[in-house]
Order: sequence, then C-alpha cells, then structure tokens
Amino acid sequence: MAEQEKDAALPSKENFSEWYNDLLQKGEIMDVRYPVKGSYVWFPFGFNIRRNVYEIMRKLLDTDHQETLFPLLIPENEFMKEAEHIKGFEEEVYWVTHGGTSPLDVKLALRPTSETAIYPMYKLWVRSHADLPLRLYQIVNTFRYETKHTRPLIRLREITSFKEAHTVHATWDDAAAQVDEAIRIYKEFYRMLAVPVLPSKRPDWDKFPGADYTIATDALMPDGKTLQAGTAHHLGDNFAKTFDIKYEDAEGEQVYAYQTCYGVSERSIAALISIHGDDKGLVLPPSVAPVQVVIIPIIFKESAEVLEACNNVMSMLEDAGIRVKMDASDDRPGAKYYKWEMKGVPVRLELGPRDLKNNAAMLARRDTGEKVQVSLDNIKEEVLSLLDAVQDGLYEKAKDELEARIFECSSLEEAKTKLSEGITKLFWCGEEECGLKLEEDVGAGILGIPTEQDARSGKCPVCGADAKTMVYVARTY
Repeated sequence: MAEQEKDAALPSKENFSEWYNDLLQKGEIMDVRYPVKGSYVWFPFGFNIRRNVYEIMRKLLDTDHQETLFPLLIPENEFMKEAEHIKGFEEEVYWVTHGGTSPLDVKLALRPTSETAIYPMYKLWVRSHADLPLRLYQIVNTFRYETKHTRPLIRLREITSFKEAHTVHATWDDAAAQVDEAIRIYKEFYRMLAVPVLPSKRPDWDKFPGADYTIATDALMPDGKTLQAGTAHHLGDNFAKTFDIKYEDAEGEQVYAYQTCYGVSERSIAALISIHGDDKGLVLPPSVAPVQVVIIPIIFKESAEVLEACNNVMSMLEDAGIRVKMDASDDRPGAKYYKWEMKGVPVRLELGPRDLKNNAAMLARRDTGEKVQVSLDNIKEEVLSLLDAVQDGLYEKAKDELEARIFECSSLEEAKTKLSEGITKLFWCGEEECGLKLEEDVGAGILGIPTEQDARSGKCPVCGADAKTMVYVARTY
C-alpha cells in the first residue's frame, strides 16, 4: 500500500467514535473544523448525498403535502405563548437582542423548531372546514444551544437539514391518522436508505413538549446506542387553543382545529453512513450515492480503444439514468479502487484490453466485494440489476443485524447485561413510577412502546404486576 493510502486509511469500525469522525473527513462528508462549536461545513460530496436523501423525502411528501418556507426569526411574544412548549426548549434557545448596535424592542428567537413561527399564520389561513386538512412542510436550519457533547450530524447546535411538517385537521382522529401516515412515510423513507428503523410510542415523560403523544423511529448504531431518527407528534388542540386556530364546521360553529408535526434531520445521513460503512470507508445505497457506478479503464498500450469503449459504456449507462463517472486519471488501478471504495460507490466497472477482446467488463460490488464478468452487449441491464441487488442486500444485511441485536429480557439485571450489545425488550405495567425506576435501575431509557405488539403477557420486572405491554429499552445518543 502506498504511503498516501496508509495516511488515508481509517481506524477499525470497532472503534466506532474514531472511525465515524475520520470517515466524515476522509469520505468528504463534513468538515468539522469550522470555528463555532456544534456547527459544521458540508463538503460538496456530502452535500450531494444530502440532496439525494432529501429528494427521496420530497417525493414521498409531495403526493399530499406542499413545501413552504417560514422565517428563521420568531418574536419573543409568539415564542413564549405555549408554556409547556417553551419550558421544553428554554435552555436551548439562541436569542437575537440587537440589530447592529441598537437593542431590539422585542427579542427574536432563532427557531429551535417552528411551531411558534408557523401557527400565528395558520390562525390567519384556516377559516373553514373546506381549508382542511392543511399539510405543509419545510426543510430548514434550526438552532439549539446543545450543552452536551456535540457530534457531527448527530448532536448539533446548528441543524442544517431539518425537515418539519405541520398539519391541521378537523378532528382528533384525523390528526391521529396523520401521525400514523407520517410514521409510514418515515419507514418507507428509511427503507429507501436501506436503514431499518423501529417505531415506538414514547412514554409521557419523554413526549414532545405540548403534545398529546409522540411516536418516534429509532435506528441502532454500530456501538449499540440508538439514534432517534424521526419523530411524529399528535398536538391535539393544545396549540390551536394557544394560537386561536379555529375553523367553521359544516354546522357553522367555530371550533378548534387539531394538529400534528413531524420531523427528520441529518441524523438520517448519520444513520446510513454508520450502519453501512466499513473499514474501507463509505458504503452507499445506490438510491442516494452521488456516483452509482465508477468506470476504471485498465490502460496499457491499447489505451485509445479501451478509453473509447469506456466512454461508450458511460454514455449507455447515463442514458439509462445511472449516475456514472469515469476515472481516467494517471493513478494506478489500485489507488483508484481505494479512492472510490472510500467514497462508497456501489458498483465499480473495470475494462481493460483483455476484457475488450472478450467483449466483456468486470463488475465489482462495494458492499460484498464480489466480482463478476459480464458481456458488453447487455451491460446496461447487468448494471441495473446489480444496483438493485446492492440496494436490497444492504437493507437485508442491516435488518438481520438489527434483529440479532434485540434481546427480550425477563429481569432488570438481564437487561442491564445486554445493553452494551443493543436493544432490550421488557414487559412494563404502564405505571410511570415503574417506568422511571426501570430506567434508573437498568441505566438506560425507555425508547417507547413498539407500534406492533405481540398478543402476549408477562410480569413487570419492577412491581411484579401483570403486564401486556413490552417496551424497548436502550442507551441513546
């Protein structure tokens, strides 16, 4: 291995924290050297991944949502209206107090989330039952004064890619159905990132401030901790009463509306990088890879013929809608392989003089390393088929690994011993006192009640009472 490759090599993924931080830099995802704690800079390559990820989200939402954009600044009087909501964020808000050197008459909050920015406008826009349901979303940056250990893409002070949807409905049940739909969208979104997630209803002490209830999706990271990767909140009519959001029903009565909100951030990218990556670098699903196929010409004397054949293949693949790049640099083939493996390109296509004589090319999968020789006559079909195989293979591998790291436990002591390996499942009687005691004794939080429950019963490990509900318990980011 060349000296430059040794310098670029990653630490083992077994040392997840060091591996993750190095990969963000060497894989050109984010530069962590920006001189503000908790703020990071997207490299163009990383931003390309981000764009592809959020285009998937847009396609899923745009069937019945509309994209919009609300201001970053929220007046203090609007922000302070919902007492429970502000209590949940009061330690995290950045305040703008001056315009130039002049003190502002009203302090302005940098949005930590946009309920208090959007709902004064919903009061003006919602008039009649004919206006409902209203479903809007935006993809924006948000700011939270995070005092814990910051980590790129995972725990930030400037969240650069916050997708938040805000909906308004005529009834509580309509809003509940929208929460279920949000979770369905998130599951499909993560399926397209080849990331399996676990949806669960958060316990009341961990729900969104001001919500009736919260359902969240969690991904299991390589170090055994879970990453909250998406949330959906049923707001009831709590914010409607605060911001006076009413509509005229079919009988002509003025009634309060019911609302939901749900969000996903760049944690989605942290999950796909962490779950799929390996000691060689990124392993990207074809759905979001900026380069889906890299063509490596193997050049000796017959370089002109090989390059012409490579260009023909590239044109064919581009015409099929494949994101393809040819590396015709002077680097030796091994250095090229190393470079594009680090960038996670799903398929490598090698073409040299011997291949050309055989009217063939060599295809290599990034996820498994498997190589296969295919005919140039049907190269487009072979590549498309292989991209599908990589996409499906990544999901199935991640799903199998997740399921192998969920442990059903009958006692707190057993759960405690399994936490370093992944997620534990325990019966719970549903009493908050027992739930908090469970968290304290195990040393980890209750993620929530799985949205899909087995029809079984057991004993609460805290009080011994009969229990029909199981909960996920895990250490979290």
